[in-house]
Amino acid sequence: MWKSGSGFVLLLTLLFGSGNFLTMERGFDVSDMNATSWCRMPKACGVHGFTDWFKVGRYCVKYFRWPQNFTQAEFKCRSKAPGAHLVSVHSYKENNYLLCIVKKFNPKNLRFWLGGFEFFKSGKFFWLDGSFWDYQIWTRGEPNHMYTATEECVEMNWKEVGRWNDDSCSVKKNYICAFNRHYMLEKDLE
Repeated sequence: MWKSGSGFVLLLTLLFGSGNFLTMERGFDVSDMNATSWCRMPKACGVHGFTDWFKVGRYCVKYFRWPQNFTQAEFKCRSKAPGAHLVSVHSYKENNYLLCIVKKFNPKNLRFWLGGFEFFKSGKFFWLDGSFWDYQIWTRGEPNHMYTATEECVEMNWKEVGRWNDDSCSVKKNYICAFNRHYMLEKDLE
């Protein structure tokens, strides 16, 4: 028999645990949350010459409010910093940091490109930076065009704030670029 309050402890464990439960539970609707009340902006990147970039995990990231299609956005990222790509996401915490950045810089249009794409109608998604696809938080019912060529690129904040959607790569959206922070710090030491 459960003791009084043990259900509450289980709920807290799920909410503040690793975040992996979110990949299994599709009914969680983050759009019901007031993002401005819980948003904490990440710290500055700390790499010389990139003072307007933020540290998110092992990456430095920057939001760009210049709509581009997926391919154009990736090439723009590559021109912004050595080794930069559209951002990859590896945890619930990183996903929330990206959401906070977008809410700060463009609260009226939260949709933006992530660096994820479906590989040749395989139903498998990959990150442009080559990192492992170890986290996902899809909007309910998404990705809904797997195995087709109609929606192969990944965006955030389409229907549910903080969640992902597969969309046509030709659509123009804002985007977030990222580069490996440690690589740039090592370069600074040379």
